[in-house]
Amino acid sequence: MRHFANELTQKCYQVSYIKFDSIPTSSTLKEQVGHIVKKNKIRRLVVTRPNEYHTLQNILTWENDFGISVELKDDDRFLCSELEFKDWATDRKQLRMELFYRQIRKKYSILMEGDKPIGGQWNFDKENRKPPKEELSPPTPYLNEPDEITNEVKAFIEKNFSGHFGDIEPFYFAVTRAQALKALKLFINERLQKFGDYQDAMLEGEPWMYHSHISFYLNCGLLLPLECIRLAEKAYRTGKAPLNAVEGFIRQILGWREYVRGIYWAEMPSYESRNFLNARRNLPDFYWTGNTELNCIAQCISETKKNAYAHHIQRLMILGNFALIAGLDPVQVNEWFLIVYADAYEWVELPNVSGMSLFADGGSLASKPYAAGGNYIKKMSNYCKNCSYSVAEKSGERACPFNYLYWDFLERNREKLKSNHRVSMMYKTYDRMPSQKKAAIADDSTRFLEALT
Repeated sequence: MRHFANELTQKCYQVSYIKFDSIPTSSTLKEQVGHIVKKNKIRRLVVTRPNEYHTLQNILTWENDFGISVELKDDDRFLCSELEFKDWATDRKQLRMELFYRQIRKKYSILMEGDKPIGGQWNFDKENRKPPKEELSPPTPYLNEPDEITNEVKAFIEKNFSGHFGDIEPFYFAVTRAQALKALKLFINERLQKFGDYQDAMLEGEPWMYHSHISFYLNCGLLLPLECIRLAEKAYRTGKAPLNAVEGFIRQILGWREYVRGIYWAEMPSYESRNFLNARRNLPDFYWTGNTELNCIAQCISETKKNAYAHHIQRLMILGNFALIAGLDPVQVNEWFLIVYADAYEWVELPNVSGMSLFADGGSLASKPYAAGGNYIKKMSNYCKNCSYSVAEKSGERACPFNYLYWDFLERNREKLKSNHRVSMMYKTYDRMPSQKKAAIADDSTRFLEALT
């Protein structure tokens, strides 16, 4: 924000920038806007429509309370407006991302040959799930040397918020649009080629893998979605990256990012309080400390603390998956995700956590709960190799907790999930288990979950 204010000033805009430590901590956005309106005798405000529900409700009171004209402009950092998404969603029994993605791809003619998708299919997700190979060596991610402004802010953070979660050093993120563009181009040139194959893979000591790491810059406005998409499409058309990689990357931006924003605005304000599975367990301390014998969780949390980042499978299938099968309270889980990740804004975080990870919305977003046992983690990572638990053991104190918690989660939530056609087969598998095995699952789960508190 301070870099942006400087850039605007250099372009001869008149800028009022209020630094954090120049006003009381109890001061609100509305109060500060009111001061500026009164001081400058402003009669009309033009404001970009915010992407947070409660901020919008606040802004909607300004016209009346300040006695001025307030004009809201659509946020052009997105490719689908709220109205367009609502029109698409009207009269649909299920709002599935895949159908939305196809429509918006046609609209912008991305990876298309006429009205058909390039390669004869819309989605190459099945080709994007390769397990990691030990010899993988992802290139160095974007690194930026902090300048005077960044160092000033770092010193301020260290002085005032040293007890908060996260590490301020090292800091190497882009803080200007020019730097963000460099980060994007570095991904296109060095990582996109293997992104498709290994986008779901996880390796110890490799937090960045082949991902783009541009969600920071997209979500704060330093990059625009269409320029990222077009650059990736160009890489395919010039033979620099394969179709499964380019389509997978584009789907995350054009499909998933736009879709979750649409869901957020369509479902708020009730969305933030939904708890379809009635999960009430408190968030364990190890989400803050990383102090757990579960190596997969310890790895993801330690990397989150260092980088304010974890890629989507670490968030969904490790941290989110555990929260789901352990029955953690969605409000507490959402708060954690919103606090710890630098790319987390409520419009993108809430649907991903409550909808995708926790199934707290009852299926508004995802067609099934994304629950998995230890075998998935073993397949897609090398975390199990150095874990105190054994992924091969299904019961007992040294068995991987994901193994028995998965089945316990299904049994705990049978009444609410048994009619889900994508889960029904797992209930048939569970029901065929000997009673002794079911008892072991229940005993192990009770012991582990009681120890969490």
